[in-house]
Order: sequence, then C-alpha cells, then structure tokens
Amino acid sequence: MENIAFIYLYALPAVIAMSLLEGWWLGRRTPGGYDWKALAASVADLIGRRLLAFLPISLASPVFALAYEYRFFTIALDGMGPVLLLFVGLEFLYYWYHRTSHTVRWFWATHAVHHSPESLNLSAAYRLGWTGRVTGATLFFTPLSLLGFAPEMVLTAFALNLLYQFWLHATWIPKLGWLEYVFNTPSHHRVHHARNPEYLDANYGGVLIVFDRLFGTFVEERRELACDYGLVTPLKSYNPFVIAFHGWVALARDLWTARSPREVAGYLFAPPGWRPDGNGLTSAELRARAGLGADRRQTHATLTENRAAAA
Repeated sequence: MENIAFIYLYALPAVIAMSLLEGWWLGRRTPGGYDWKALAASVADLIGRRLLAFLPISLASPVFALAYEYRFFTIALDGMGPVLLLFVGLEFLYYWYHRTSHTVRWFWATHAVHHSPESLNLSAAYRLGWTGRVTGATLFFTPLSLLGFAPEMVLTAFALNLLYQFWLHATWIPKLGWLEYVFNTPSHHRVHHARNPEYLDANYGGVLIVFDRLFGTFVEERRELACDYGLVTPLKSYNPFVIAFHGWVALARDLWTARSPREVAGYLFAPPGWRPDGNGLTSAELRARAGLGADRRQTHATLTENRAAAA
C-alpha cells in the first residue's frame, strides 16, 4: 500500500492548504464571509477517518483478496492499454458506486456526510464520513481485482480518482467549454451537491461525465437556477460526531419503528427519505411534488416543455 500512503502523505496537506487559501480568499470577497467552522468540521472528519484507518475493520479487504486469488487474468500496468482499461473500468464502477450511495439508504448513511455542508467549497471535498469501511461500499470495485488488477492498483486508482474530484468543489470556477461534454467539472459537481428538486440525484461521475449522459442521470447547471447546497433535511451542526453519525442515528430510529420485514428492508435499502405510507422525502417524491416528474427523464421532458412554453 506504499502508493496510497504516498498519496496521503503529500496530497492531504496540499489539499488542506489549498482549502485554507480558498477560505481566506472567499472570506475577503464574500459579503457573508467564509464559514470557518464548516472547514474545521471537515478537517476533524478527515483526521478521524485517517485514525480509524488503522483499525482492521474493513468488509471489502478480504473480498478483494479473495477476488484477486481467483482472478481471470494477471494484468500489469505495463502499457497504455492496461492503464486505460483500469481507468475506464474504475470510472464505470465508480459511477454505480456513487449512484448507489445516493439511492440505497445503507450507503447513504455514510455518504450523507459529504453532502452535509450548506456552502460548497474545497473543504467539502475531504468531508467523507467515518463509516465507509464498515458498509462495504468499496466492494463495488472488486470486479477489477477479479479481472486481474492487484487490489493495491485498484485502491490507488480509486484514491487518485477522489483526488481529481477535489477541485470540483469550487463554486468560483466557471463552465469549461467543450470539456463539459466529457469530463466531470465544477459546474457538473455543483449540480450534484444541490438539493433543488430540479438537480437532485444527478451527475455521479468521478473524472468523466459520459456515464451520466449514457444512463440518463446528467443534469446541466442552469444560469437561472442557483444551486442550493446541503441535505434536504438540513443538518445544523458543526460537531464532527453528529455529522459522522446523524444518518445512522436516524436509520436506527426508523428501524425501531418498523412493524414488518418489508418496512425493515425499506428503511435499510430503499432510497433515503422512504416511508411505508409513500409520503416520504425521496428524490422522486420531491421532484413529483415540484411538478417535475418522478424520474430524471420525466424531469427533463417537463423542463423542455416549460422552456418551449416560455419561448
């Protein structure tokens, strides 16, 4: 794991320094100032996550080892072909990992931490939660080891993918022309972090945006619709423990009220906001209440019709 250790040793101090510099700059030019408490909470989340990494509590590690033991091939990164295969393969699996993190509550309980800041900035990039290792989220990437990539290669590529996403959390970077068609950009990621019904559950890509376009989850940032950041149910706390565990506390509370195996399964694996009576706060329900359609294709059609009518 030397490559991952190298990334953490040099990259993490750099990203913290850049987020501090951004905070100083935004604080000088923003009328409301900069939310330094939110940055401190993100740093605390990062420190806690690195400390927990020393504990042998990972559901994915033994599965990675088992997958590699029974691999179909042995693939070395000795040319552009294997590198490109690893990149595209990881990007494809990252899309589904990220999409599932938004649509299955078990995974959302951790991922909600990343979406808890109510102002988007570089410090939000490293607020990722403390419980990812026990949810099995990285199991999504084990097919790459089954194919023939060593687990260290896969996890290093995953770490680099996350490192790329650091700059995506800037609100001051404009749209980037033709790059917007292929790559995930700050504009696309602003949409991803927005809680507006029009923007919910979109733009899951890591480095690329092509899989969102292919699978119907791409939404473009609109000039006339400013992004409203944070969770649908706002989390008004800077306490790193509240931030890290609020999703699990809410899940435990709902499981306590469950009256059937169906309700238990719904609370665990249905989308966040699911309720047995159908009157919850899932993204589909929020979009439907806003008259946008329950799914992304309906939303796109409705917006197109509204624009045509306005013209």
